[in-house]
Amino acid sequence: MAASFPLPVTQDLSTLRAKLQGLLQFLREALSISSAHTVDFYTESVWKQLVDLPPETVLGVLRRSAAEAEARSPEARLLVEAEMGSGIANFPQIFCETSQKLVSVEAFALAVRYYSVQNLGICTPFEQLLTALRGNQKQRTGENVKPDEFMNLKKSHEVQVMSELISSIADYCGIKQVIDLGSGKGYLSSFLSLKYGLKVYGIDSSNTNTHGAKERNRKLKKHWKVYHTRSKLDGNGLALKMAKERKVQDEIKYKVDIEGICNNSPANQGKMSTSDFLPDFSDSVISNIRTQMENLHVYSHREENLCFENAFSLIDLLPINAVEPTSLQTSKRNMSEANKERRKMISKSNESNIYSPLTSFITADSELHDIIKDLEDCLMVGLHTCGDLAPNTLRIFTSQPEIKGVCSVGCCYHLLSEEFENLHEESTQDKWGFPMCHYLKEERWCCGRNARMSACLALERVAVGQGLPTESLFYRAVLQDIIKECYGITKCDRHVGKIYSKSSSFLDYARKSLKKLGLDESKLPEKVIMDYYEKYKPRMNELEAFNMLKVVLAPCIETLILLDRLCYLKEQNFLILLNILQKVNNVSSYNNFFK
Repeated sequence: MAASFPLPVTQDLSTLRAKLQGLLQFLREALSISSAHTVDFYTESVWKQLVDLPPETVLGVLRRSAAEAEARSPEARLLVEAEMGSGIANFPQIFCETSQKLVSVEAFALAVRYYSVQNLGICTPFEQLLTALRGNQKQRTGENVKPDEFMNLKKSHEVQVMSELISSIADYCGIKQVIDLGSGKGYLSSFLSLKYGLKVYGIDSSNTNTHGAKERNRKLKKHWKVYHTRSKLDGNGLALKMAKERKVQDEIKYKVDIEGICNNSPANQGKMSTSDFLPDFSDSVISNIRTQMENLHVYSHREENLCFENAFSLIDLLPINAVEPTSLQTSKRNMSEANKERRKMISKSNESNIYSPLTSFITADSELHDIIKDLEDCLMVGLHTCGDLAPNTLRIFTSQPEIKGVCSVGCCYHLLSEEFENLHEESTQDKWGFPMCHYLKEERWCCGRNARMSACLALERVAVGQGLPTESLFYRAVLQDIIKECYGITKCDRHVGKIYSKSSSFLDYARKSLKKLGLDESKLPEKVIMDYYEKYKPRMNELEAFNMLKVVLAPCIETLILLDRLCYLKEQNFLILLNILQKVNNVSSYNNFFK
């Protein structure tokens, strides 16, 4: 275990439940906003039902609130600290008591900021946890291996950040084995094994993903020595220059054994033509190499074995078959063969760190011993563990003693199974994705699919223009009104899909969508379709404002899901250090739990 600073500890269960109660009090009124579907925005008159304010007012306040978030956060914190046990009792009125409509956007934004995971005091900054885990130790070797060499830029950032955290936890706990659940194409697994030398098993339910991961694994093994060698070269300026000017190494045939050079006197070396044994390097590089060779030979003849060991670092930069033996003494030839075997063993050892992809569908009752025969003390990790895989990961963590820690990034909350969502339907399922903790089970709390879907939204992405495709949402909402009034259909199991990006106008969008839904688009003249468009176009800002409300509220839904998982782990009867870790780019949260 690394010498480290004190690790941050999560609050006790009673404190967490008090925070959960306050959050539920707010969400009982606010959940209707998250639960509304924008497809039905105009057909169900959603704005009129849920908001008692002009859309311009809502948009203006939310934009100012986002700009003033840092200045107003202390206000929210002080407000609730004064009434710690009263939840939102001291907040200004947010919703009308009779109509349940939103009446104060300012109070709404204030409550949302308070009930975010960062402000509740259960979130640890990324750098703070890394510092606590590492102490004064430096990061592991392999600094020069970049994730974008093996994956696209979209994946490389999150893989690099998460693998850095996982390796720090592994070092802290003295663990070498990692189980990557939902490993997909193996981006995280391959990077953990390649850069940090961890023994990784990647488990995915898809045979297609496993096959792709195996193919990537094969390619990584093929090029492993190249990356490993380059990592060494980056630490040595001379060697790096040699690597850049050298041709393909396995095509070079040297006529002089490097060991023979070590045994020659400096005078004899001067008589040897450098082009005889370094034909593919520039004069400046050859001069530098000659200088280093001469420096090596200041050792006496009786210390030639030591000289050879010092020169080995140069040989190690070359492929195994790059050096051809000459007529040396038998003992020298044997020494050369021994070092070749040594390099082969190092190569095999490195290859053993490449991860092993496996196919298996993971449930809460999965026994890892049945999947991994050499299971030992390990970390269980997951990048984008979709739906029920994230809660099942935590259940496995609590039931199998070999798993010493979990580092999981959940996603696709809309795919979570909810115990109290469809009570009228019979089900044999006994372990649900949500809720997990006793308190929410006693409350029989249900978010609903639309609310869980909104929890995937990221306010930070919207702030930088990466979210809220208002026009496409507007097109779909208007289309729904056309379908309802012109075709008499209120519910449809089919989906329009990504037709907006392929459409040149609303008219084009409407006709393509109706055709995809199996409806006769020729029934509607162009004028009828465009009349609907013109009817709702002045109210497009209502849809924009409502979606901003959903995005602003999204972190509270995610906080509820994370608090549920945190309380579940606190309810278990063993000592755990728990953290919800804020990512450095403030787009989503890590869940980090380890014993």
